[in-house]
Parts: sequence; structure tokens; C-alpha cells
Amino acid sequence: LDPMATGVLPLLLGKATRAIPFLEDSDKRYEACFQLGYATDTQDSTGCRIRESARRVETRQVEEAMQAFRGEILQLPPMYSAVQKNGQRLYELARRGIEVEREKRPVTIYRLELLAFEEDSQSGRLLVDCSKGTYIRTLCHDLGDVLGTCGVMTALRRTAAAGFTLEE
Repeated sequence: LDPMATGVLPLLLGKATRAIPFLEDSDKRYEACFQLGYATDTQDSTGCRIRESARRVETRQVEEAMQAFRGEILQLPPMYSAVQKNGQRLYELARRGIEVEREKRPVTIYRLELLAFEEDSQSGRLLVDCSKGTYIRTLCHDLGDVLGTCGVMTALRRTAAAGFTLEE
């Protein structure tokens, strides 16, 4: 899980580790909070601010912009990620101030709902059902871009993974 994330994280021990390949490819569900108006180097609120925008948006604009992210999309992995490039994790390079070219990867957003949006604070909450490899903080960042502003993820809770739910 992302360092700021909470929620479902199935662990397999002993002989059960043989099932890992079957669980790794499973879909996931998240609830994520986001804030519009600024961007960070990590695409979440823990990073250093790199850009700000005074542009304000309305709820209907957020809902309209979300349409572009439903279904199969191409997503650029963030520099602060475990993706490897030439045998090195991107986050290791990013911590040294090195940014490298990355290729967009196909991911699928099966469900994307706006659970709440406060126009005064320009903050909201999303429900996301997605495929393995989807970066929710990148989704928040990209949503800000489509809206003509900036965006960061401020909280992330995985509510389902590998057939397990938060309630279980």
C-alpha cells in the first residue's frame, strides 16, 4: 500500500504464499480524498508543493471531467513509485532529484464515483474500482489537470482487494 494508505492488505504466510500469483492480479476498490488547487512532487499531500492554481471548479465540472477516466485508460506511473527503470525503482531516482522518461501503462477504471465535493474548499472524495497497477494519486493529479487546475490525493483507504473487503 501507498505509505499514506490504510485498509485492506491481504497477507499470506507459510504454504499460503503459493497463492500470491493469483491474488496479485485482482481488482481493488478505494475511497480517496483529493484537493484541487495545488500539485506536489509525489502527487499526494505529503510531497513538496511544485505548483498552485487559483482556478475554482464546480461539482458538475468535476463529474464531467471524471468521464474521461472511466474504462481502459493509459496512466503515466508517478516518479514516486516502485516501478523499475533500468533496474532501479523510480522512487529511488526521484529521491535523488532524477526524473526519467516513463511509458504510460494501460489500467482499467471499472467504477469512478464522486462521493462528495465541497466547492468552498475545492476538496472531494472518490470511490474507485480499478485494475491492478492503477495509481489513485495519479488519478487525482490527472483529474486536476483535466479541470485546468492542479490536484493531489489527501487520503487513501483500500476497501477491497483479492476478494477481501474492509468489513471482513
